[in-house]
Amino acid sequence: MLHTNFSTGPPSLDSGRFVYVRPAQSDVICPARRSRCSILFFVSAKLKKLSELSKRGPHRVMEGDLGYTGLPGKVYVPADGTAVPGVAFGHDWMKSADDYEKTLRHLASWGIAVAAPDTECGFKPNHAGFAADLETALQILGGVKLGNGNTTVSPGKLGVIGHGMGGGCAVLASVNNEKVKAVAPIYPASVAPSANDAARTLFLPGLIIGPDEDADAIFDPGNPAKLAFNWSGPVAYRTVEDGNQKSFSEDGFKKFLLGQGRSKASVQETVRGLVTGFLLHQLNGDKAYSDYSEMDAEGKGVESVYGKELADRADFARGDAKGLF
Repeated sequence: MLHTNFSTGPPSLDSGRFVYVRPAQSDVICPARRSRCSILFFVSAKLKKLSELSKRGPHRVMEGDLGYTGLPGKVYVPADGTAVPGVAFGHDWMKSADDYEKTLRHLASWGIAVAAPDTECGFKPNHAGFAADLETALQILGGVKLGNGNTTVSPGKLGVIGHGMGGGCAVLASVNNEKVKAVAPIYPASVAPSANDAARTLFLPGLIIGPDEDADAIFDPGNPAKLAFNWSGPVAYRTVEDGNQKSFSEDGFKKFLLGQGRSKASVQETVRGLVTGFLLHQLNGDKAYSDYSEMDAEGKGVESVYGKELADRADFARGDAKGLF
């Protein structure tokens, strides 16, 4: 993006996102003022350390049974830490927490506690009920000591994330929820009530992962671009090369048998890195990862979509279809 500056002094710079070029003999001449003009070049944010964030983090991970609290599911936490961030994770349709074990362990290895309810796993799930379970999982994270009693989650550092159906329900769980500070739907699917409608009331930071236009999805059960377009708060919409809704869960053999596509390890790793950086910035206040919240950030195999292109994808992608069930 190119901006011209016709003022005589340097412009105000926004955190290094603009590069100021001083007037020189080679600069263009401003026709109106017959003086040399300076030029501002827009510099896209870089997704630094994406390859590092896509790999296992430095923390030892402990696994627990969420069922002891009365809510079926799994919990993964860093072995020790005080006031760590925490997220509730929602699974896709006909999936369970076990289908995301590597992803959940990955987040915990970077110091983020995760609670993943194992509810609404059947053929005809209750989306509103699953959203309520995600909210309950957040309450559990923020209210008890975890691991061997060496890990506590800060009630002010909570977020909701999810894949497919769980991504749509993550949006529903965040509406009018003061505990939630950030939301990250991964290839979100259509749910009822509509997550696209709910997004209009969300002023929270959001990261939405949508399908690559070149991916080989059999069908697209949602409209992630429209979800991002409707989002009222700051939002980043990203696609990962060759990624789609069917590629993220880790139950590759089951999907192969059912003819539902295949898991893609490279896509999973990149998405994990994007989500981890976003959560560390938004929930933990780690400025080293601030670019992971920028709408225009660039990285290897990652495309950020915003502005007119996002509006075009939202308009021409499949409309606001109701959920399958």
